[in-house]
Amino acid sequence: MLLAVDVGNTQTVFGLYDGPELGDRWRIATEAHRTGDELGALLADFLDLGAIDGMCLSATVPRLVPEYEHVAERWAKAELLVVGPGVRTGIEIQYDDPRQVGPDRIVNSVAAKELYGAPAIVADFGTSTNFDVVSSAGAYVGGVLAPGIEVSMEALFARAARLVKVDYVEPPQVIGKTTAGALQSGLVYGFAGQVDGIVEAIRGELGVEAPVIGTGGLVDLIAPHSRTIGHVEPFLTLAGLRIVWERNREGP
Repeated sequence: MLLAVDVGNTQTVFGLYDGPELGDRWRIATEAHRTGDELGALLADFLDLGAIDGMCLSATVPRLVPEYEHVAERWAKAELLVVGPGVRTGIEIQYDDPRQVGPDRIVNSVAAKELYGAPAIVADFGTSTNFDVVSSAGAYVGGVLAPGIEVSMEALFARAARLVKVDYVEPPQVIGKTTAGALQSGLVYGFAGQVDGIVEAIRGELGVEAPVIGTGGLVDLIAPHSRTIGHVEPFLTLAGLRIVWERNREGP
């Protein structure tokens, strides 16, 4: 079995694959100070590490990469593939400095191209809201980075003394009748509008109506109110990790 590991700045998502279908998955807070033994012990509570044949890792927190190497070597005794320069992804990267592109953005694009063809646009709702673009020729050509939902709302709460934190849920109506309702409306409709505006600009530059695939922890909150998100794949990154793993098992 393959354990796909998506280490984001805020959360880490694990997914277990036995073949092409995603099985069990888990989500934990990303804590950069965790050691490999702590991570190994934590994972041992979720699954049988002895049944793992391989691990494929995307990490936006570089300090944790050697800790997962320790998990693979000592706890799982399995091969680890870390997505980065030199790893076969099957997608051409047309970026001024490919080393600057986060591995999650690459594997998202790989999965979007595999699942929906090219061109494609990925909208990933994480610590930042990432838009990644696959051209009609099937190459990764760049994207857009915007402040994420939780980061933006936390900044608002910190700077406005009279505003209180609210649950990230759909408001009962657009025009808020309470402060909480008004904040929730701004969150949902504001970010849905941001997505639609950025997607329309990207499509204009591409010259084609590329489909949009939404992913990330809060995609289910925003997607129903977006005119442009046509597909929702909450675990798109895990799917991309599985595809990259398989491509690196193939012959030249």
